[in-house]
Amino acid sequence: MAQLIGFNFTKALAEREKELKGQITVKHNIDIKEVRKETLNLSKDKDVLCFDFEFSINYEPKLAKLLFEGNVLLLAEPKEGKDILKNWKKKESNENVRLLVYNTILTKCSIKALQMESDLNLPSHLPLPKLAPAKQVTNYTG
Repeated sequence: MAQLIGFNFTKALAEREKELKGQITVKHNIDIKEVRKETLNLSKDKDVLCFDFEFSINYEPKLAKLLFEGNVLLLAEPKEGKDILKNWKKKESNENVRLLVYNTILTKCSIKALQMESDLNLPSHLPLPKLAPAKQVTNYTG
């Protein structure tokens, strides 16, 4: 089973183009640009796989955008690494590996995006917990 060993940002961009008015739609996209074997001296008997990604958040209609690029590093047994590379090129992937990579990207980028959205006075791209007043409970004795 491949395991996560690294995550790196190579680009973090936030841009507000227009005043926020009217109906706003927020769209997300994750794109794995390339998957390749990386040469790192972490383990001589295991492969390091590098997943280059692009994650974007767009506020429509063309109001603002956030863009993140980077990579996720996984450590895998040589046979598993070879299978992951071969299958990814055929647009087929092991579900566990795919979920690990995508969930890591979503988590890391969403945390960074929340701060950037706050700095640009943009609404959050995902729902945040909110406190609400307690409901009044009427005791009825009859």
